[in-house]
Amino acid sequence: MFRRTLLTTLCLMAPLMAPGEVRAEPAFQPTAQDRADLTRIETYLNGLTALKARFLQVAPDGGVSEGDAWLARPGRMRFQYSPPAPFLLVASHGELVFQDSSIRQTSRVPLSRTPLGMLLATKVSLSGDVTVTDIKRLPGEIDVSLVRTAEPGEGTLTLVFADVPLTLRQWTVLDAQRKETKVTLFNAQLGGSFDAKLFEPSAMPGDSTGGG
Repeated sequence: MFRRTLLTTLCLMAPLMAPGEVRAEPAFQPTAQDRADLTRIETYLNGLTALKARFLQVAPDGGVSEGDAWLARPGRMRFQYSPPAPFLLVASHGELVFQDSSIRQTSRVPLSRTPLGMLLATKVSLSGDVTVTDIKRLPGEIDVSLVRTAEPGEGTLTLVFADVPLTLRQWTVLDAQRKETKVTLFNAQLGGSFDAKLFEPSAMPGDSTGGG
């Protein structure tokens, strides 16, 4: 149980709600301003092909970890946690791979089963397969909450953007049990190219499929 909970938190994935737990929410009705902002955000995300940054992660239990992040759209990402955290998170080849070097174990889940898969898609579209459930505006900030249209109970991904210029600076995953994982990016560098080996997990014994 501990390992499943840890994997859920660090892989930014969310198990489905049990029958009867899904609560109907009022449908979000976008305004003209909302639609204009969503178009801007789609354009920005589809133009975001490469990024390197430091990250700070806050887990549901309040635990804080940090490290270096690389993102190469579509479909590739690496979160290298700084010691003493023994974790590595890599997205590539349609999988999200989580490694815990302290127990020398690797777990894999399909990227499509994770809310983060929406951000790493070949073409980011905030309609169709993805449903926008809310937009909030704060001074200099726009927050957009998303779910997978077919499986809204898998979890909610909220993207937080600084505005003018539009810049992704944080995302939050709220899972089916209402547990929240928040990742904040800072010192971000856009553009460039990365060695493909950066997005390959290390070879470790005890590889398992599905996060059990």
